[in-house]
Amino acid sequence: MVDKWIHEKLKKSIGIERYNHSVGVMNTSIELAAHYGYPIEKAAIAGLLHDCGKLQGQINLLKMAEEFGIILDNVMTRNKELIHGPLGKEIAKREYNINDEEILDAIRFHTTGRKNMGLLEKIIYIGDLIEPGRNFPGVEEIRREAFIDIDNSILLAMDNTIKYIIDRGNLIHLDTVEARNYFLNLKNME
Repeated sequence: MVDKWIHEKLKKSIGIERYNHSVGVMNTSIELAAHYGYPIEKAAIAGLLHDCGKLQGQINLLKMAEEFGIILDNVMTRNKELIHGPLGKEIAKREYNINDEEILDAIRFHTTGRKNMGLLEKIIYIGDLIEPGRNFPGVEEIRREAFIDIDNSILLAMDNTIKYIIDRGNLIHLDTVEARNYFLNLKNME
């Protein structure tokens, strides 16, 4: 489904462990896309490439983001784990020849989410959290809900993630706060 050269290049740039995770996200995204009637090929590409910005080795992500013209907010400069989303979007464009804006946005926002997420963004966001290799308290409930009500599964996942971030004393990205509020408002309107 996804060209072999993409698999090989990705394996070399992010390492085998992260690659295996990405294959899990790709397969989960394919299942979700089929369930929700979204084009499977696009979900497969976005799922596989979602972490292409998590390069292995001693790479200075801040410097690389600057070289790519990515403007980082203060939360991303303090929490470097979040840089791989916007960086991945640029790498997907430049190194994997991806020009589809839906795929690029799904890669860009897979860590923070955002309000008004498109279906592919939702699929990749939740696919990343529920792929078979993930094991954390509450994951089974989120997995079940993902195939019943994807919006509610994202809300559950965001609640879980925000608690995790707070427990570690880290900053919460504004996109995540706005996304959670957006999904909570949707739920309350039902």
